[in-house]
Amino acid sequence: MTKTYDPIRLDEKFALFSDQWQPRVVAEMNDYQFKIVRIEGDFVWHQHADTDETFIVLDGVLRIDFRDGAVTIGPGEMFVVPKGKEHKPYAEREVKMMLIEPRGVKNTGEFESELTARNDVWI
Repeated sequence: MTKTYDPIRLDEKFALFSDQWQPRVVAEMNDYQFKIVRIEGDFVWHQHADTDETFIVLDGVLRIDFRDGAVTIGPGEMFVVPKGKEHKPYAEREVKMMLIEPRGVKNTGEFESELTARNDVWI
């Protein structure tokens, strides 16, 4: 008997939630999680002392501010923020994106705020 395998359909996953700044895990590879998230507006300045963070924009335009500049990424583009680099994501209009980071990474780094999300929420 042949087993059927199904791909993860990101459009279907995004249709299951509408809240923003609350990443949802869609898959894991080794100790890394693939998270999807909707964002709009300004986030908080933060850093991740022990890990890089990968942003992949699926829809919309994301700007990531740094203390010494910024990068803008659009659909089909990605950017890796190096560990320890302070940054602040911003989206003028809603952005749908994927984050790739080790399991257990807090979205606001060492900083606590009302935007700090629960970790390891699967969808």
